[in-house]
This record gives sequence, C-alpha cells and structure tokens, in this order.
Amino acid sequence: MTTDVPYRSLPVDQGDVHYLPGPDSSRRDDVPAGATTRLELQGASSFPGTRRSIWVHVPQAVDPNAPARVMVFNDGWWYLDPDGDVRGGVVLDNLVHQGAIPPLIGVFVDPGIREDGEKNRNREYDAFDARYADFLAEEVLPAVGEHHLLSQRAADRGICGGSSGGNAAFTAAWSRPDRFGRVIAFNASFAQMPGGNPYPALLASEPPRPLRILLQAAHRDLGWNERTGNWFAENLRVAAALAEAGYDMRLVVGDGGHSANHGGVLLPDALRWLWRPAGQPSTVLPH
Repeated sequence: MTTDVPYRSLPVDQGDVHYLPGPDSSRRDDVPAGATTRLELQGASSFPGTRRSIWVHVPQAVDPNAPARVMVFNDGWWYLDPDGDVRGGVVLDNLVHQGAIPPLIGVFVDPGIREDGEKNRNREYDAFDARYADFLAEEVLPAVGEHHLLSQRAADRGICGGSSGGNAAFTAAWSRPDRFGRVIAFNASFAQMPGGNPYPALLASEPPRPLRILLQAAHRDLGWNERTGNWFAENLRVAAALAEAGYDMRLVVGDGGHSANHGGVLLPDALRWLWRPAGQPSTVLPH
C-alpha cells in the first residue's frame, strides 16, 4: 500500500525550528477525559534513599476487568502535563477513543529524589545496567497493579522517554525484554552513558531481542558537529545497528536542537506505529 505524504518545504535554518502539535495533542470536546491518580513511592529497594511520584492515567475505554496493556513514561509529570510539550494523557485519551491504539494505561514515573533533595535522574537513566528496568518491573508496576489489572506479557508493555529518559527506555527493554517489548526514545542521550554508547556493538554481536523500537533524533542535538559526545551521531549509530540486525524499528529525524518539542509532536503517530497490530506494515510518519 502506498502512503502519500504531502509536500512540505525544508527550513533553511536547522536549529531554530519549532514543530506545531497536531489535533491528537489537544483536548477534544467529544473525547471523554481519562482518570489520573497519583502514587507516592518511598524508599525503593533498587534505589535506596529515594522518593518519587507516579501518575497513573486510565483512558475511559479501558476495561477494569481485563488485563490492560501498559505504557510507561519516564520523567513522569513532564510527559503527562496537559500544557507541556508531550501531553501524554491527552494523547492517550484521543488515540484510545479513536481506536487508533488498543486501550492501555499510562504510567508516568518521575525520577527519584534523594534525601539531600537532589534528583537521582542521571544515575537512574544513563546507567547501563538492569536496575531501572528491575525497579519498574518489580516495584512500580506491581504497585500500580494493586489498583489496576495489568497484562504480564512483554508485548503488552511499552516504555517511552526523551534525552536520558530515552536511553533509559532503551536500556530497560534491552535488559528486561521479558517485561518490556516496545520502546520510544526521543533524542536519547546515548552519548553520555558512562563508558560510552554500548549498543552499536551489542546489536551487531547479540541475537535480536523481541522488541519494536522507534527512535527520534534532531539534526542540531548536542554536539551535532563534534567528533566525540555527538548525541545526533550516536542516535544514528543505534538506528543503523537496529536496522542491520533486522529489528522492527523506525527512525524519525527532525530539525531543531535538544528539546522535547519534536518528540512531543510525534507522540501520537509514534504510539500508532508502536501499537499497530502484528504483521501490519510500517508506514511513513509525517514529521
């Protein structure tokens, strides 16, 4: 099937670009708003001495008596904020109401706050280990499961994040493909992982995991024209390695710098692609 993409002129300045959100990123009068609840998690065993907030967003069409699919969002409130760049809850309500994605519960997880008041974000998100994945799988989702019936299938669980939250999403699924089968990573900070970006070499040498992955990269991301610490180049290297390894993957490249703007605008179409039925072809995203 051919997909026609309308002509759009390319901006001359690749840095000063701002993408406008589409209709699925705004509240609609004909779409019932889902219910959002807040949980407080103290003293996680994976990250002792931290506390954090978790928001659980349930679109109205979710059947409370059936195991629900789950989409975890890193940087919780930043991705949930209905007036922010991403507007995750609004997007979920619109897409579930349309039937564009299956009914699913959004779990928006803030980074930990240490006892000294400092954020634990980079320690949690940039690390190349399974601790954050284990934390989500063994502590966060069971806590949500005390109030909602959740599917235990990896294919029914996705994770999304941007910047350090983007490589955290990738690492969570890489480390625990038995718990997470779908990934969205916007402007992932592979370039600042301690010890360097491990994924191009790992993807070339290890058997493929059962993952579906969407990456977004920005032409003018941090260090875009540097030989080292080049966030744009590291995202391209991961995307190329995924393609060469035969993954169900998609790369969307946009203009602009290191911000949540383009990823936020892409979220509705990224979720459509991520949750499309098995066997459905990977179609072109419009941005």
